[in-house]
Amino acid sequence: MSAAMPVDDPGFVKRIQVGEPQALETVIKTYLGQILRAAGGAGLSPQEAEEVTQATFTTFVEKADRFEGRSRVRTWLFGILYRKIAEARRQLSRSRQMDQIGDVEERFNDKGGWMRPPQALDMQLYGKEIRRLIEDCLEAVPTRQRMAFYLREVEDLPTQEICNILEVTRTNLGVLLFRVRNRLRECLEAKGVRRQQ
Repeated sequence: MSAAMPVDDPGFVKRIQVGEPQALETVIKTYLGQILRAAGGAGLSPQEAEEVTQATFTTFVEKADRFEGRSRVRTWLFGILYRKIAEARRQLSRSRQMDQIGDVEERFNDKGGWMRPPQALDMQLYGKEIRRLIEDCLEAVPTRQRMAFYLREVEDLPTQEICNILEVTRTNLGVLLFRVRNRLRECLEAKGVRRQQ
């Protein structure tokens, strides 16, 4: 294999489809770290994240012949990961009931930004306490909302790719992001984190 051949190249995709071990290994090496981080970002413990990551790549190898190449390899892997996380959360009885949105629409402008943003966290974001608070707040968020937030804010994936991974429309993605951001804000405010005046 040419070292420069990208994993989404049609020739490389054919190698994935026939289950060529070197091609499968290349995909795993390319995306292992990203998939493991995403599993952890979805609120799984380190052990659960490793198990879900392993299950994701096992499914990838088992179903490689079904990959049609219509999406990027990364999109396909994240789609598998999303389903594995949902399965894990169901098995661990972590289903959360969604909060009612009520009249929170006035908290965001027409472009989805905060009207009154929470305390500026950019200087403190990597501090242990703030990270712990955010992780605690995200723990109660349903899987689909949490994955939407993680893929957008941490992995910085394009909207269409996130929609493909989560199997939602752009409108549904907007609703998921609206809900998770609102829940995160309310939770952080309840924990005493306030926006700077």
